Amino acid sequence: MAHIPTPVINEESELIQLLLKRQAELNSLLEITQAINKNSSSSILFEMLEVILNVHLKIGKVRLLIRESEHFYCAARFGGEFENAKTLQQTCQALSDYKNITFLKSNPNVLLNKYEYFVPVFHKDEFLAFVLIGDFYTGHELIDNDLNFIQTLINVIVVALENKKLFQERVDRERQQRDMELAVEVQGMLIPRSLPKTGSVEVGATYLPNQNIGGDYFDFIKLGPDEFLWCIADASGKGVSAALLMANLQASLRAWTSVESDLVKVIERLNEIVVSNTNGERFITLFLGLYNEKTRLLKYVNAGHNPPILIADNKVKFLKDGTTIIGAFDKLPSVRVGSEILSSGSLIFNYTDGLVESPNEEVYISDDELVEHLMNSSHLTVDDLNEAILRNIQLANHARMNSDDITILSIRIL
Repeated sequence: MAHIPTPVINEESELIQLLLKRQAELNSLLEITQAINKNSSSSILFEMLEVILNVHLKIGKVRLLIRESEHFYCAARFGGEFENAKTLQQTCQALSDYKNITFLKSNPNVLLNKYEYFVPVFHKDEFLAFVLIGDFYTGHELIDNDLNFIQTLINVIVVALENKKLFQERVDRERQQRDMELAVEVQGMLIPRSLPKTGSVEVGATYLPNQNIGGDYFDFIKLGPDEFLWCIADASGKGVSAALLMANLQASLRAWTSVESDLVKVIERLNEIVVSNTNGERFITLFLGLYNEKTRLLKYVNAGHNPPILIADNKVKFLKDGTTIIGAFDKLPSVRVGSEILSSGSLIFNYTDGLVESPNEEVYISDDELVEHLMNSSHLTVDDLNEAILRNIQLANHARMNSDDITILSIRIL
């Protein structure tokens, strides 16, 4: 048998080992890619990564840190002594100038020389993550290959997670947009399509939500040939939840006033419904007015709302009688029903606090100022009156009055 020189055997052995190593790397990448395609969770991907690094590559110590906003968090770790979050953040700061794979063992920084290699992960020039490697004993001729493979492997995982995050954010934005569109549609249904301008009453309304949807609500309901009821309300908070709360309030109000004319019973029932729906975590200020055109009797309940201003026979009165806000207490304290006989030409000016308060601009309108604006414009039609009041308040205070929703409901008795 011919004698085969030893160096040839060694070269063949090293070649076989290298091929096997390449095959193992390809298998590892394939397994990770399949897991990503199956939409596996980040924890599963990190567990697979730990197995590959620890079992296949024989790495004894790993710290994988992934960027989140302006900071890094430790996503995977094994081996070595435990470092607290503060130490890891200090390590991140010490690595801020490193951009390439770097040998750390001879580094003078005691935080860094606990590890052997720093491997950064970039995607489109954006620094996404890095891995610190220690207790890594491999052949010198294979170290560059192993480190590049580790960089590629982590890049695949981190970029996949980043894309998944971006996709989820997009899905969430689209869902929020659909929710917003639905809420806008729902709120549009709350606003009366038409308001009476002739006969025994003239009604005008202005509604300006601070966002696409707001927490204000008003309604005007004809109860019979001689009676009508109006409501103006303001829910705590804004957005979708406030709009849906008001939608529920409108449905409840219309249902109860169709069968019940006692304002005490109506307001108590509305309170029960709001408490039940919100568990006392949200509240509503509310004004209900019930007017009989034959008797000219106005009955009303003010549930913690800005008092509407009644101007009748050149006299001014704030309609304050009622009770506290609804939704905050299981049972309302005593409810007092106010009443007024309205003469021809009487004006009831209803509004929400966005008209008189703009905290962002540090503007707060007093009752006297509001009455003055109202008296100066009381001769106008109700629609022109609403527009003039808002415009004059803005001009007088050099403010946009845009900190909150603004609703104005003016009713003139003819």
